[in-house]
Amino acid sequence: MKDKIRIANAGGFWGDDLGVLRRQLEGGEVDYISSDFLAEVTMSILRKQQLKNESMGYVGDFVDQIVDVAELMKAKKVRMLTNAGGINPLACARKILEELKVKGVDLKIAVVIGDNIIERIDEFYPDKAMFTDMETGDDFAYIKDNIQSANVYLGVPPLLKALESGADLILAGRVTDTSITMAPFIYELGWDLDDWDKLAAGLVAGHIIECGAQASGGNFTDWHKVEKWDNMGYPIVEMNRDGSFEVYKHPNTGGLVSCDTIREQLVYEMGDPKHYISPDVVADFSQLELTDVSRDRVLVKNAKGHPSTHFLKVSMAYEDGYKAVSSIVISGGHVLNKAREFEKIFWQRLNIDYKKTNTEYVGYNACHQDLVEEIDPNEILLRFSVYDDDLDKIKAFSTSIAPLILSGPPGVAVIGGRSRGQQVMTYWPTLVPKTLIQTTVHVLDSKGDIQETYEIDSVLGNEADFNVEKSKSQSASSDKYTHMEMEHVPLRTVCMARSGDKGDTFNIGVLARSESIYNYLKSSLSSEVVKTMFKGICKGKVKRYELDNLLALNFLLEESLDGGGTKSLMIDAQGKTMASALLNQTFPIPKVYLKEIK
Repeated sequence: MKDKIRIANAGGFWGDDLGVLRRQLEGGEVDYISSDFLAEVTMSILRKQQLKNESMGYVGDFVDQIVDVAELMKAKKVRMLTNAGGINPLACARKILEELKVKGVDLKIAVVIGDNIIERIDEFYPDKAMFTDMETGDDFAYIKDNIQSANVYLGVPPLLKALESGADLILAGRVTDTSITMAPFIYELGWDLDDWDKLAAGLVAGHIIECGAQASGGNFTDWHKVEKWDNMGYPIVEMNRDGSFEVYKHPNTGGLVSCDTIREQLVYEMGDPKHYISPDVVADFSQLELTDVSRDRVLVKNAKGHPSTHFLKVSMAYEDGYKAVSSIVISGGHVLNKAREFEKIFWQRLNIDYKKTNTEYVGYNACHQDLVEEIDPNEILLRFSVYDDDLDKIKAFSTSIAPLILSGPPGVAVIGGRSRGQQVMTYWPTLVPKTLIQTTVHVLDSKGDIQETYEIDSVLGNEADFNVEKSKSQSASSDKYTHMEMEHVPLRTVCMARSGDKGDTFNIGVLARSESIYNYLKSSLSSEVVKTMFKGICKGKVKRYELDNLLALNFLLEESLDGGGTKSLMIDAQGKTMASALLNQTFPIPKVYLKEIK
């Protein structure tokens, strides 16, 4: 049993910097590396790959990445956990071993399977699991026949067994983003699986580093404070046995680690911060304490946790029609008027009814719509998009863009050729009882043959009903601010923010720059105010949660992403820019508090 261990992140999504893994190994001492590749839509993409070629279905980029550094990993005795196995971890492992054999490198690999339940839907539904959409309450029967992927978010138990096997590399499919970081903490530090506060600390650490450089200066509101962007440093966690930990990056790397970069990442894709549900623990972020220990090093402590629930989340995706996108560049004088005329010309000529259409003026207001200032742009990228079940309608759209070049106002260029119809895969989040899910760990020999097999139950016996009272918004009284002299300033002057998506909802975590500002915003930046700001974007409710310890307000804006994921026709289908939209809004702030801002 160790007193502390270090886990480095080497990527936050499929498409991240492939050189990070080597840099994390060469930049300093670490014990483990974790890397996250899978988003909700990724599983359906991998499923389509596998249907075309049964040996595929995993993240091919990872094979090259791990083969490149395997010898170095072995030499430094660093172990790695990743979900790059996608929906075919065994094939991924065997491909890696095949490549390593050529290089003469021996790597012990353990594979975790059991998350992919696409072939078991009829076994479970409807007698054992109803698979109701957990966000909308919609009935599974309506989309059952179109399901293309169904993957359970697994927790740490199978990863712990894989670690016990002594594997150098643990390849999983759809485990939670945080579990690949949590498992080594539990294994090496001797944590019990019902020590909820320590498990919560592991989850918080995993949440901080799971998105890679977003915790070390990337996507940071105060980006101008990042002195160096090349050789970007990715986050590392040094976890103590008591559950306190420090976040840092290797020396002489780009980026920035500070309380503010960590605060921003903590609220990323956050729902109810007091009840962050995972397969292993329900974490409470409301009592976390952050301290800048030194340059690029932050101490995090006081995580709190509650027992895990009786259910596991399932990420499903189903075929849901087609969409296409085409663009033209509008330039020259009177650009905005010209773009509006082209919009009218295009849709009138096409003259087809679609389930959804969208026109966006990139360079003018495409991302933030009514929240932007009026400008006179030099050029506009006019972006047309359609969605429908009829592929012939999609083809008609694709052939209607090019004729605009010679049959409309001047100063126009088409971007690319004819657009191709894209199959829409819509996200369906649901739940399955833990009692139905058993996972398997295979340990492979150097030839890729299964050497050892372990069956792991998902039920540990320490689960509890999730009946904790939901967090409630408690707006502070605004009476004390009534007679204060106000100044209208952009919100970014007094706070930072980060936004992210979950289905058709996006969150904006707003982080005040001082306690006085926070208390004022609690009284004035209400759900109703934010709803009014985003009235052209948000079609549903706005919920607000408070995190006094982080000086943070977390807003959830429902029905705001045109369906979300690949179904959305919005240019920002994941709501990543919405925090910037809010920060650009002017807001009355007491003048006396502005003097506190550094």
